[in-house]
Amino acid sequence: MVTTATGLPEPPPAGTPMLAASALAGHVALVTGGGTGLGRAIAVELARAGAAVAIASRDAEHRADGVAAVEDVGGKAKGVELDVRDPDSVSRAFDEATAAVGPPSILVNNAAGNFPVPAEDLSPNGWRAVVGSVLDGTFYCSTEFARRRIAFGGGGAILNVAATTAWTGGPGTAHSSAAKAGVVNLTQTLAVEWAIHGIRVNAVAPGRFPHANVLAQMRGDGDAPDGAATVPAGRVGRLHELGWAAVWLCSPFASYLTGHTLVLDGGNWLRRGIAMPDYVPIRHQLADLPKR
Repeated sequence: MVTTATGLPEPPPAGTPMLAASALAGHVALVTGGGTGLGRAIAVELARAGAAVAIASRDAEHRADGVAAVEDVGGKAKGVELDVRDPDSVSRAFDEATAAVGPPSILVNNAAGNFPVPAEDLSPNGWRAVVGSVLDGTFYCSTEFARRRIAFGGGGAILNVAATTAWTGGPGTAHSSAAKAGVVNLTQTLAVEWAIHGIRVNAVAPGRFPHANVLAQMRGDGDAPDGAATVPAGRVGRLHELGWAAVWLCSPFASYLTGHTLVLDGGNWLRRGIAMPDYVPIRHQLADLPKR
């Protein structure tokens, strides 16, 4: 009997160890935006692999949520206050993390901001808010991390969270797409500069990974609320899959990989049709999406 596949298989269930529980033993990971969504998923899987985790966020409730999630899987975590747009705040967060759980040897630049808007409606403040969080924040945190690791004697791993719109652009995302393009380029540049110090710099570009903190306007439509119908894989990503990818990229098992951006989206960004669907202007798309 011949069966027909309907897409990529589901991953092993959440909680399945991707690497040995000792793979990151002795390491400390600072995860920006680590209290919610993608950042929390990454923090949890880093903890499963043995790393202590500093959950860095401006929001005290988010920090507490991230710490609780790590502790729920038996990990060690500390919340540290951080505004990635402020270099002084970045320095203080690293000091606080070092005092609480040890000097970070892994940095995950996950903190970001985004909201869909036609470019002609985007205010200067809106532009600065997103670019400040995504690009400036990645630079400030990365250079603070590198200076400390170099002074320590070298070694470490940085993982930046990018997006496929860094290459393609995307309607309604002039601010975030431009910032993510900068992150991809920064990943490559810093990888070359800091390899001599034993610091690896990579990025991951996630596709659809639904979670509670995704804006309603950036979810799927009513027929496919999670967006699965748009993905060649036939399903959306599972948060722990992203966490596993992050763990591997930050682990000694990826010790020769640097300057790379891993796209994890079930083939979605490569999708093309023989006949493309009708073009819908961004203003019309936003009018048809839920507001909450």
